[in-house]
Amino acid sequence: MTTAEDFGLHRTHLIGVAYRLTGSIADAEDAVQEAWPRFAKAEGIEDVRGWLTTVVSRICLDRLRSAAVRRETYVGSWLPEPLITTGEDDDPLASVVRSDGVRMAALVVLDKLTPDQRVAFVLHDAFALPFSEIADVLGVSEAAARKHASRARKIVTGSAPPPRAALDEQREVLEKFLAAMSSGDVEAVLGLLHPDAVMIGDGGGKARTAVNTVSGADKVARFFFGLVRKYGYPQMRPALVNGDLGVVMAAQGDVAERVTTFTVHDGKVLAVYDIANPDKLGHVDFLV
Repeated sequence: MTTAEDFGLHRTHLIGVAYRLTGSIADAEDAVQEAWPRFAKAEGIEDVRGWLTTVVSRICLDRLRSAAVRRETYVGSWLPEPLITTGEDDDPLASVVRSDGVRMAALVVLDKLTPDQRVAFVLHDAFALPFSEIADVLGVSEAAARKHASRARKIVTGSAPPPRAALDEQREVLEKFLAAMSSGDVEAVLGLLHPDAVMIGDGGGKARTAVNTVSGADKVARFFFGLVRKYGYPQMRPALVNGDLGVVMAAQGDVAERVTTFTVHDGKVLAVYDIANPDKLGHVDFLV
């Protein structure tokens, strides 16, 4: 097997690692691409998958630290870049989105962690890397790596989203919700929103969406109906977004293109994530 073929065998795994670490498709692809020349020059690698995972993780850690600095001046909420898949088994990223850890709701929780905590937690709890290797990635002692993971685990456990609802349940709830929005049925919309529903928008100061988190079923409903009254009901197509059902909307009039996905819990919409920042949508096909 050639070096290129060996690298190719692990590419999807590496994209999954890098995406879960950074929440960015662009950063994930760049990190994997950056690892290739290092791998091509290396010799005597016994565990190719482990070696590449470590290298990609180091690259992602640098990107996470840079992103943390950028977020200090970011306008509004920060959401991960949406990962759109077809749902077909031959989709190269199908295996990535099957994991609960790449759901939008789960990635939002990971964004609460420091870069070192995120790397330690994801590599150990999601990919079972030993702390000796994680310590090498972070440039710290093994004891410090364990501490980072432990602190991260407490934060994640305290903010963990509910389990992923079955796609059939998501589809039924989302169809009812969108139909109620389209017909202007306020009571039906309120009945489909969880009492603790939240709407989080990410426009990055470049596209219109909620700047602050909208909390509570009544406020979320009023926010959406306000948009419909102002801009009309948008054209959209259903899509799998990070493994959950969502919609893709092309630009329409004054409304920028966007990807919106939902968390369904107990037969109701618990969370809405609206990604409108064009910098995070360059990889999305917006043909409706």
